[in-house]
Amino acid sequence: MNLLKIMAGVGLGVLAMATTSSCKNSGTNNKATDSTKAAPAKPLPGSAIKLDSSKRYIYLTWDDSPQPPGTINCKAVFREQGIKATFFGVGFNKVGPWKKRIIDSIRNDYPQFLLANHSFSHGFNDKYSKFYSPSMTDSALHDFLKNEKELNIQVKIIRLPGNNTWASNGKIDGQKANNPLVVKLDSLGYKIVGWDIEWGQQNKMKAPKESVEEMLKKVNQKFEDGSTNQQNTIVILSHDRLFEKKQFADSLSKFISILKQDKRNVFETIDHYPTVQNK
Repeated sequence: MNLLKIMAGVGLGVLAMATTSSCKNSGTNNKATDSTKAAPAKPLPGSAIKLDSSKRYIYLTWDDSPQPPGTINCKAVFREQGIKATFFGVGFNKVGPWKKRIIDSIRNDYPQFLLANHSFSHGFNDKYSKFYSPSMTDSALHDFLKNEKELNIQVKIIRLPGNNTWASNGKIDGQKANNPLVVKLDSLGYKIVGWDIEWGQQNKMKAPKESVEEMLKKVNQKFEDGSTNQQNTIVILSHDRLFEKKQFADSLSKFISILKQDKRNVFETIDHYPTVQNK
């Protein structure tokens, strides 16, 4: 009888321990589930946002990526300053694992950075008259489609190499407004983005042509004149390679720092440009 009581007591004790362990595990799982639910969803490239008419939107768009170390320097400056920017990638610049990792890092760092399309061959290696020739429309179109696939570009946003043209939903303006390639890209739902001002290249040197002060003057003048492509927005074009040296990367940082002092200024990626968001 005593033996039966002992065995029954042991059985109840084991059951109680199992129940307690189960409760503890259940609580842990609930916490993990709650934590997962609490994590905000990462926005997808191309997701629309509401633009504030009281703000001045600045779109930094850097062409010909990847061009290390310039691309890396620019990313570091943008990250340090906590601002958004867009890199227009060129497929034939992505040679070797290092440059592939740079492109991957840009794509994966959305919403801070956006990867967009600047053609695979950069206009048949800068042969623009051939690239935009009506007889080469299909080949040039394939060049953009190849770049989109090779770089895994997740938005249908294009900058034409060597050409300042805008296109969205059948409305086309700029140097190549009637070009068959541009018309075809627009008909396929691609948004073509030009620029309002350029931070140019000093002759053939890998150096910015304009000083920080000159660029700031251009930006403020454009906003004051209302002479940008879209009201309260400005698209700035430059190239990764211009900021290879520390002194020029520092100039880029200074340029952004001064612009940030005006609380009206907001830096955004080009997928949040008004005509790009307009479906």
